[in-house]
Amino acid sequence: MAVNVARRKELYQIMPEGVIATRIWLMDNNLSRHAIDNLVKSNQLESISKGIYVRNATKITWQSVAYSLQSILNTDLIIGGLTALEMQGLSHYLSFSENKIVHLYGNDLIPEWVANLALNVNFVRHTTNSLFGKSVEKNEIGSNKKKRTHSFTIERDWDNSNEKLILSSPERAYLEVLLDVPQKVTFEHADQLMQGLTTLSPRNLQKVLEGCQNVKVKRLFFWFADRNNYVWLSKINRESISLGSGNRMIVKGGKLDNKYKITVPEWL
Repeated sequence: MAVNVARRKELYQIMPEGVIATRIWLMDNNLSRHAIDNLVKSNQLESISKGIYVRNATKITWQSVAYSLQSILNTDLIIGGLTALEMQGLSHYLSFSENKIVHLYGNDLIPEWVANLALNVNFVRHTTNSLFGKSVEKNEIGSNKKKRTHSFTIERDWDNSNEKLILSSPERAYLEVLLDVPQKVTFEHADQLMQGLTTLSPRNLQKVLEGCQNVKVKRLFFWFADRNNYVWLSKINRESISLGSGNRMIVKGGKLDNKYKITVPEWL
């Protein structure tokens, strides 16, 4: 009995409620196959897919899923775009969809079991190579494990156990949104979002724009920023930011903006 109590206490320490883990991760954290099986039999762990476990399935949230993908499964997926702006109070656009959409950015795939969770959440994955290139893996200090490092991100608490979620900074998140203009995000929506970005950091913006590899996104950013003429805009050194050459058709039937050489809706 004492052994079972010790195992349960150890499980509670390493795995908050609602967090999803693999059998391999549990074994890497000093739980044997036998111990894991006993925890399942005693309902301390629940199996939601082959080799995939959760502690208290009723506590699964989209935040716990995102945390599991980032910190347990060690994928390169970060919370970005519209979701990151929303988490930082910078998105005032109301969605009328019954299912919440969570935008994840990275090159790893979302595991199939995520779609089978009983959540009214749709996780949408976006690749990031066209924006900033691939994420980098580094060894954790004193460990052979690899830890993902991401450019232009911040960490946010998501529960009472001080566990962190990795999400895009406001500066990066807005560029991620622009990547989907106009196919999935309208010009009007992007313009409304820019109207709320009054407090962007010029220093962070400079680094993000210099690190961005997508000419279309950078041209769109400056076009939307010029419409609002924020104080931070005057502090950007544009000479170090390449905007490429030649015209770019962003929207069919639009009007060519001569300054940034992109087609935009004529009504704007």
